[in-house]
Amino acid sequence: MSLTAIIDYESGNLHSAEKAFQRMALEGDLGTVLVTSDADIVAKADRVVLPGDGAFPACMRALKGTGGLFDALIETVEVKARPFLGICVGMQLMATRGREYEDTEGLDWVEGEVTRIMPEDPALKVPHMGWNDLIFDAPHPVFDGLSTGDHTYFVHSYHFNVSRADNRLAHVNYAGDVTAVVGRDTMLGFQFHPEKSQRVGLRLISNFLRWSP
Repeated sequence: MSLTAIIDYESGNLHSAEKAFQRMALEGDLGTVLVTSDADIVAKADRVVLPGDGAFPACMRALKGTGGLFDALIETVEVKARPFLGICVGMQLMATRGREYEDTEGLDWVEGEVTRIMPEDPALKVPHMGWNDLIFDAPHPVFDGLSTGDHTYFVHSYHFNVSRADNRLAHVNYAGDVTAVVGRDTMLGFQFHPEKSQRVGLRLISNFLRWSP
């Protein structure tokens, strides 16, 4: 039976994500979803989800400092090429580096930098918080059944500036273009929270659990 591991490295409350992924796995008979901090389980997983709330440097330190999780993540995603999904700061950690508070090296899975949102319009507040319409830049199996204009829920003050346009799969308009989805090969990242995005988020989760790159 397929196993999806949601990595617990003490970066945020994982209850909502756990429930949403387990619900869609049960409805679609898509295997088992397990929240875990066990590196051995992550290394054996068929797909991996990396959530994240908080600051880029703190999340990276926590990931590297939690019982071999970092090495297990590298093995599973880079070596075994298992499907991967980063959520919120988990997506940002896929970047080459983050510039939140201090320059911090990322996983460098998607070339680019994470920088603060700087709206020119003072009416636009930071953090970018609330619902926003997705604009799809490229087709992907995870978007099956969705279309531009579907909306998802965001909470973030920093955004992912990708170096390669083909790595940006979707964006939203907020003080200019803000990257919403990145991806390449077996890797995906959502800036928004699919577990808080109702119908659209649940469809994205289901599609990810079905995705076989």
